[in-house]
Amino acid sequence: MNKLKIEHGVSRVRRAKLQASIDQSIADDIQVLADWSNNEPQYVINQLLRFALTQEEDFLKYKASLAVSPAKTPGSIKSTSSPVRTAQDASLKSDPAVAAHA
Repeated sequence: MNKLKIEHGVSRVRRAKLQASIDQSIADDIQVLADWSNNEPQYVINQLLRFALTQEEDFLKYKASLAVSPAKTPGSIKSTSSPVRTAQDASLKSDPAVAAHA
């Protein structure tokens, strides 16, 4: 099992806007973790989501199948998700601490 690693003070990465509502208790814990690690809450959320996504084997298989399957229609999931993946990949490359732990 992998461990989540939050580096102290490395929260400067390029971001894409995503709005979601979360439970207040989770928001409080994220803020405490951000304060403890000297990072922005957005960075902590990104790290938590990245960690969770790498732990889900069925999702990883599905994601890999998207990469090898050609898009069937112009509005397919593959063609609409490519810019998001590109932005995430760019943020990983621009943050050496994240790239080292990804």
